[in-house]
Amino acid sequence: MTAPQMTKLVVVGAGLMGAGIAQVAAVAGYDVVLRDVTDEALERGLAGIQTSLDRFVAKQTLSSTDAQAALGRITTTTNLEAAADADIVVEAVFENLEVKHEVFRQLDEVCKAGAVLASNTSALPITAIAAVTERPEAVVGTHFFSPVPMMALCELVRGYKTSDATLDLARAFAESLGKTCVAVNRDVAGFVTTRLICALAMEAIRLVENGVASPEDVDLACRLGFGHPMGPLATIDMTGADILRNASLNIYQETADEKFFPPETLTRMIAAGDLGRKSGRGFYSYDS
Repeated sequence: MTAPQMTKLVVVGAGLMGAGIAQVAAVAGYDVVLRDVTDEALERGLAGIQTSLDRFVAKQTLSSTDAQAALGRITTTTNLEAAADADIVVEAVFENLEVKHEVFRQLDEVCKAGAVLASNTSALPITAIAAVTERPEAVVGTHFFSPVPMMALCELVRGYKTSDATLDLARAFAESLGKTCVAVNRDVAGFVTTRLICALAMEAIRLVENGVASPEDVDLACRLGFGHPMGPLATIDMTGADILRNASLNIYQETADEKFFPPETLTRMIAAGDLGRKSGRGFYSYDS
């Protein structure tokens, strides 16, 4: 799809998700400013982008010339004032409402009129995020999936006051990155995808916790029985046990639905540092 009339993108947060969004946008031709609070975080983000681009070049799905051109379209900063002339800003910071509120308060002050203010949240209500701004109609959820360069889906979430124009621009932006969009028209906790995976993942943990089946067999049942490419426990390991626990707990706090309350096993794993792939161990070992 042809890119919409938005050319400058600011991504706030240079972690796995933010770096991934910056990468696919740069490959699609956007000028991207990647912002984080420290130079070290920005260096890690750029290093991750370089590694990811190198993989695409090695697989011959992207030319070396195009990869270097994409990298050249990404600049970094620790100053949020860089968002002043952005056409679209995608926030991808820690999944905590207070942290996101601080970012959106600042964006509301510095961004130009007409800018789309998007959050990559996977579970927090867009309406609550938008409430700290004077332009809630311009705030929208753009929930990308990890790893962003590989995953085709983007979940668009309409807050209580999100305008049709904002939602249309967010869709055009996501589609210009090669993503397929689904629209969430009611701002319910966990939207569609996070609500589904959290319900499945928490129940999968309980089955293991109660000795009903091993992690391997629970995942195997989901792969072969339901046609899932990855089982729920392997998904927890890939996403990060801490991230999925926070998402499920956020939904539980909004809904008081017991199926979303994180099982004790998940809490203990996080306390022990077994977060999944990123720590080398979760429900499975990744030491090799």
